Amino acid sequence: MKVSIIGGGGLVGSMAAFAFQCGGIASDLCLIDANQDMCQGQALDLLQGSSLTHDQRIHAGTMEDVATSDAVVVTAGLRRKPDESRLDLINRNVDLFLGLLDQMKAAGLKDSTYLVVVSNPVDILTYLAIKRGGLDWRRVIGLGTLLDTARFQSHLARRLKVPATQVRATILGEHGDSMVPVWSSATVAGLPMEQWPTFNAQLQREAFDETKTAGAALIKLKGGSGFAVGLSIRELVTSILLDSRKVLPVGTLQQGLYGLRDVVLSVPTVIGTGGAREQVELALSPKERMGLTNSARVLREIIDQVEARLGGQKSTEKPTPKPTPAPTGNGTPLVTTASNGKAIPRSAWQANKK
Repeated sequence: MKVSIIGGGGLVGSMAAFAFQCGGIASDLCLIDANQDMCQGQALDLLQGSSLTHDQRIHAGTMEDVATSDAVVVTAGLRRKPDESRLDLINRNVDLFLGLLDQMKAAGLKDSTYLVVVSNPVDILTYLAIKRGGLDWRRVIGLGTLLDTARFQSHLARRLKVPATQVRATILGEHGDSMVPVWSSATVAGLPMEQWPTFNAQLQREAFDETKTAGAALIKLKGGSGFAVGLSIRELVTSILLDSRKVLPVGTLQQGLYGLRDVVLSVPTVIGTGGAREQVELALSPKERMGLTNSARVLREIIDQVEARLGGQKSTEKPTPKPTPAPTGNGTPLVTTASNGKAIPRSAWQANKK
């Protein structure tokens, strides 16, 4: 199985590649990035450790590799500029992502390929990929709150002083400010967390606050998340390629569960062959259900703003083909072309931070 990572030269993409290597996921691991030198360097670094891990083909590639990939992971994105609004950053990342999506389609994205969206805003970009990419919606999956859930469980375990692998607590909804902690089903070693001796309201509040601000904290401390997001991506892709059928909180198109429609956000989803095999509706508390509804409203408002800016196109319409960037000698574009026709520097691909 071949997995290609678009943005593989950057922090998130390279960490995902390392997680795939350590886990032995995929027989062919291809890194794609507009910064070809960085991409080749990351691939070479991984390759040099391959004798100590698993037998895999690891290499830097070009967008043409998408045509022969079983799964494509998109991690490329842009950083927030000083004094830039959240919506402005969203619009710039939308432009970059749609430009990459056009390039993937031009390269020959197969109907059988799985498209895993990691770039932020992940829920919005996953929605656009479903509407404009030409793939079955089940095969287009956003990382969503899988990363938030991993962080949440780890922060809770540290405070409760128990092994992280024995904590189960899920985050649903938006990968963002309106994320929803599902306390009603949280457990420690299969036992209700709310009955755990050291659990209290302060611990509950602090663990969730630390989870919500984790991305910003890591950007401040080290430039962005790497290890945890890489492992989260591996968890999702592994379940797809091995048909593990794990129930994961990932971003999928909502079509009625929890009363939500025409928006992408995270709900419990059975992941295996075919992608999103089943979306599961659980009995949530009234507060949790209200939180999911609020997440959907927030995301739908952003989608409406984005689509209005894109020219009032219906989300089901295919975008007008964009000019192909001039290639370098090895076939890799020096720049990628955004959906608004503007060129985006190759360094922009690496800047996505979770």
